[in-house]
Amino acid sequence: MGFLSGIMGNASTVKKEEVQKEIGDLLANGEEIDVAFKLIRDLIVFTDSRLILVDKQGLTGKKTEYHSIPYKSISHFSVESAGHFDLDAELKIWISGAELPAIQKQFKKDKSIYDVQKVLATVCK
Repeated sequence: MGFLSGIMGNASTVKKEEVQKEIGDLLANGEEIDVAFKLIRDLIVFTDSRLILVDKQGLTGKKTEYHSIPYKSISHFSVESAGHFDLDAELKIWISGAELPAIQKQFKKDKSIYDVQKVLATVCK
């Protein structure tokens, strides 16, 4: 998946080196990036110890929020597939002790949401 997929809201994998350049200062000593997905301008990054959500804000994307979630804090997650009339699929992530999902990400109607879900299922055992 390439640039067009990103514009359309589909997640595409990103090279670890590119992500390292962007968020390297946030990583703990010895922390390694396992896999990352780009969703329009945002990133979903899985490291060996936590999930990092990078939310680019504003028109220029210079303002950025980094949301870090240790895997042990994720209580559960859900994937809602796109339907015939609802073209968006949705990923929801709950944090321990929270009644409502802390994270909600929209994906367009494709299979990329399942790639993200597979990584979550692997790291949240």
